[in-house]
Amino acid sequence: MSEYKESFDQIKIAGRLASNALDEITSYVEPGVLTEKLDKICYEYIRDHNGFSAPLFYRGFPKSCCTSANHIVCHGIPSKKYLNDGDILNIDVTAIVNGWHGDTSRMYFVGEPSIKSKNLVSTTYNAMMKAISIVKDGIYLGDIGETIQTYVEKKGFSVVRDFCGHGIGKIFHAPPNILHYGKKGEGLKLKAGMIFTIEPMINEGKYHVKLLNDGWTAVTKDKLLSAQFEHTVGVTKDGVEIFTKSIKNLDQPPYQI
Repeated sequence: MSEYKESFDQIKIAGRLASNALDEITSYVEPGVLTEKLDKICYEYIRDHNGFSAPLFYRGFPKSCCTSANHIVCHGIPSKKYLNDGDILNIDVTAIVNGWHGDTSRMYFVGEPSIKSKNLVSTTYNAMMKAISIVKDGIYLGDIGETIQTYVEKKGFSVVRDFCGHGIGKIFHAPPNILHYGKKGEGLKLKAGMIFTIEPMINEGKYHVKLLNDGWTAVTKDKLLSAQFEHTVGVTKDGVEIFTKSIKNLDQPPYQI
């Protein structure tokens, strides 16, 4: 591991800060809160712990995190929009520390969501973790995609095609693209030392999405719900290291805080 120990050690610091920011925000996610307030809390937490929020001004993005509720697939812009009882919400943060990026997102329950909402969220989390569990030197990117797609479609949901995971390190978004659908044995072969995100977006209905006029917010075309989780991971000779796990075991809702 010596040849990639330095990069793993550096990204572990950034990943831990991003994860801690999501831990910090957990108690604030409740009916009546503004997504803009959640953004401010994330920004200040990362800033106060010697990091910088990578999304802020990235390609013109105006906020420090993404807040994607209900049928928003990804890249929702925090605003003066209130969260309502029964909403589901993804918060996506990326912290930069010492020039390295740690990228992660989690789903949150706002009040008491429906059974279907909870099933979608748990399926999305399980799909991500099943994919992470097979990561090691020598497997193919298609193995990751097939693992997610097979599990999700058996549950009656669909995998978004328009967005994917990505290589990460000193650069926010780098090759390779990590598709969340595919066929076993296809695509790039993984090598120890690679660092990337696995971040499946799973829709309640069909996988088609559309982009809103703000140029960022992606929503489901059928206006049904969407969910996402994301971890930054590193490939080792024998398996995988997750750099963005919660130290408080707040990895999926409902959160006990």
